[in-house]
Amino acid sequence: MTSTRKKKEVVGIYLSHLGQALILIYTIYSFITGDYPWAFAGTISFVLTLTPAMIKRKFEVVLPWELTLLMVTALYIYVAGNIRGWYEIFYPIYDKAAHFLTAVLVAILGFVSVVILDKFTEIKMNRIMIVLFIIIFTVAIGAFWEIDEFLCDQLFGTALQKGLEDTMWDLIFDFIGGCVIALWGNFYLKRNSKEQLLNWVGIRSQSTSGPKDKKR
Repeated sequence: MTSTRKKKEVVGIYLSHLGQALILIYTIYSFITGDYPWAFAGTISFVLTLTPAMIKRKFEVVLPWELTLLMVTALYIYVAGNIRGWYEIFYPIYDKAAHFLTAVLVAILGFVSVVILDKFTEIKMNRIMIVLFIIIFTVAIGAFWEIDEFLCDQLFGTALQKGLEDTMWDLIFDFIGGCVIALWGNFYLKRNSKEQLLNWVGIRSQSTSGPKDKKR
């Protein structure tokens, strides 16, 4: 590992820890102020930021710092934006940027997941199928997110959704984020093997499928 890359990794790890600390601070603040719905959401988000460490301990898989930082950043934007009211103050820019960033994270996780399925199960997919899966997976998660917001508004009197137009633009930005990663994934698999992607996320593939797998 080069010195420059090592420095970037150290900075990325520190930023991830900072994001975790801020999420925890906002969560405690919500408990103190009696904002229990967002205190609960903050608690769940903080636990999710611990996922890379739990994966490392359970499966001895070290996720790349870039992926960890992206996950922590997306969760921080969500928690801080709701607790501090930034979704309202900077609407709609903050809201759509958050949806795009979250969609990118979900799309990357979908990309990695489908490659894992391809390499370690009987399910085999070519590049076109992987690209379509990434987009469909990302939009599907976005749709479930909108359903969750709708239910929260109905059950707890929150105002997460601001009408049909807001919901549709959220889904459009989810779609754009999915398309960006799908195109990148297609470009990546044209030039790299699936084993290289798995190695990047800390998973060592035992497959010996050879060069044909790269552009399948």
